[in-house]
Amino acid sequence: MFDFTGKVLALTGANGGISQAIASLFYGYGASLVLSDVNGEGLDQFAVDLDPSGTRVATIAHDVSRSDDADAMATLAEERFGSVDFLVNGAGLYLAQLVESMTDDQWRQSIAINLDGVFYTCRAMIPKLRDGGAIVNIASMAGHRGSFQHAHYAAAKGGVLVFSRSLMHELAPRGIRVNCISPGLIETPLIQPLLRSQGEALLRATPLKRFGRPEEVAGVAAFLCSEAAGFINGETIHVNGGLYVVS
Repeated sequence: MFDFTGKVLALTGANGGISQAIASLFYGYGASLVLSDVNGEGLDQFAVDLDPSGTRVATIAHDVSRSDDADAMATLAEERFGSVDFLVNGAGLYLAQLVESMTDDQWRQSIAINLDGVFYTCRAMIPKLRDGGAIVNIASMAGHRGSFQHAHYAAAKGGVLVFSRSLMHELAPRGIRVNCISPGLIETPLIQPLLRSQGEALLRATPLKRFGRPEEVAGVAAFLCSEAAGFINGETIHVNGGLYVVS
């Protein structure tokens, strides 16, 4: 559908369910990839399966809550491929905890991974992005409607939405577009505890009567990075089967 030959994607959280689908799709469309994940060993195996030659995929262990790790990823991108065309921030942490029993460390960990990590990686990658490129930040339905037992996660994702709309203004003069994707219930390991506890009720509340697939989020990411979305900027596309509708 899209031709990304000669383009370079930088992707965080690349060993996760949605991010693996994004990496596979962009690779299939011809892009070279700079992949990062806190699980460096698992990421390396995924990269070998995707590109046995290693010519179009570079990997790096990356804790997104550390700004120096983001800088190292940006350096790797420049050393291997010269520059970057697309940045997708896909790293995330989704843990259940009531506010009344939430510890300082639990709050800070969620904010650090889900919000600070987006800021650190964007800041590090902006000098490496080619003019006319695109940033796609993976937000969440929770950032719009809130989420029971996930106030820290929802707050962070709400921050990602506002951060992205603000960054859009800064990068527009270079033709770099910044958009978000807010997935709903996508069948990945990240949300399995939620599906076990509330899956049937959530399925009934979803008009399409099924959960989403990682590939369905990946397709939206590819669209937002493509020329087909060349005049879409500062927006959020919801991928949730109708569970949450924005008017």
